[in-house]
This record gives sequence, C-alpha cells and structure tokens, in this order.
Amino acid sequence: MSDAPDVASLSYEQARDELVQVVGRLETGGEPLEASLALWERGEALAARCQEWLDGARERLAAAQNGSLSSAGSPEDAE
Repeated sequence: MSDAPDVASLSYEQARDELVQVVGRLETGGEPLEASLALWERGEALAARCQEWLDGARERLAAAQNGSLSSAGSPEDAE
C-alpha cells in the first residue's frame, strides 16, 4: 500500500472504487495480520474521504437551493 496515492488527492469515485477493493481483500481473509491492519487503516481513510466529498456536495446543494429561493423572491414581490 506504500505506492498508493495520498487519500486527500483522490476524487470521490477513485476513493470509492479503492474502498470497494480494500473491503473485498479484507473479506477474503487471506492477508497476514499486519497487511490486514494496513488495509483496515487505508479503508478507514478512504471512507472518511468519501464522506468529505458527500458532505461537500450536500453543502453545495443546500447553498444552491438557498440561492434559488432567495433569487425567486416571495409571492408578495410580484404584486
């Protein structure tokens, strides 16, 4: 895993795809203990990165919705 890219540099899709691979490797159970621990830690970091992307997307959607509500004005403004 030492040649793996820095988690902070990954897109959502890259982090998600690698997380799926990590989970698959952990589920097969064929890794030695040290490798399993390293995979688990990498998986935790990847899951956190995915959550960061999702939180950011949620914030952007909320801002866009608030912006469209603000620009639409109230029904009284139309009179």
